[in-house]
Amino acid sequence: MSTRTSLEGRTAVVTGAGSGLGRSEALALAAQGADVVVNDVGPAAEDVVAEIKALGRDAVAVTGDIGDWSMGDRLVLTALETFGSLDIVVNNAGILRDKMVFNLTESDWDDVLRIHLKGHAAVIRAAAAHWRAASKAAGGPVYGRVINTSSEAFLFGAPGQPNYSAAKAGITALTLATAQGLARYGVRANAICPRARTAMTADTFGTGATPEGGLDIMAPERVATFVGYLASPASEEINGQVFVVYGDMVALLAPPTVEKKFTAADGTFTPEELEATLSPYFSGRDQYRTFAAHSIASLDSTGTAPTPGS
Repeated sequence: MSTRTSLEGRTAVVTGAGSGLGRSEALALAAQGADVVVNDVGPAAEDVVAEIKALGRDAVAVTGDIGDWSMGDRLVLTALETFGSLDIVVNNAGILRDKMVFNLTESDWDDVLRIHLKGHAAVIRAAAAHWRAASKAAGGPVYGRVINTSSEAFLFGAPGQPNYSAAKAGITALTLATAQGLARYGVRANAICPRARTAMTADTFGTGATPEGGLDIMAPERVATFVGYLASPASEEINGQVFVVYGDMVALLAPPTVEKKFTAADGTFTPEELEATLSPYFSGRDQYRTFAAHSIASLDSTGTAPTPGS
């Protein structure tokens, strides 16, 4: 392994790491040399710690609800007290409460936003406070990597996931704010929109074709490899970016663009002028030509297209 991709001597925090994508991410970081703080709500975190120790790295489990704001401080403190540093945060923990918007309950909304968006924010805040203080003490930049887990659901506006889509849009915006706010301290923050076959997505993806070598085209290890890269020194110049990653590809997303600017003739629009200007422009417009980025679905060559509304 090159020094540019090695995580030797680094410490990582991974949330939701007891299974699925989070487990794969924790193992990938350990394989690159990192010690890992493994967070999950149940005892599976201890199993992943044992797997990491079997790789010759060290790990510690912190069991608890990432939606509890104090968990961010607890994870950061554990990293510092156990391993002496904090270098990498991988925010992965999440839940699903899929409903159409007309069936959405308050708890469906609150639970998803709390675990996804609040959970991301809690860990980032605690890590950011540490990195800022460390940078000031050092008199210059420190090493910090934040990898957040967004989703294509926010790009598509998944109709069966209004809560999940909103949370993932919030995570993307949080990532951009983190990247801009912490860059001066040496921290790099990026978001991934992954697809992976896990227990949470068991009913989402078809079987697809298994490529030569036997690794499932939707294996979480494929995403974890990219997370390991973003956590490494090799990603120093990557900041404030959003990637779609699954199968055999990584796609860098471009920021939104302005399609059309409408300007009032006399400086102030009237309802009549808006009707005369905008209505003809949208007349006969394709129903899928919205802010939703449906074209990104064309990236998929895995043969495992998600079921509608997922």
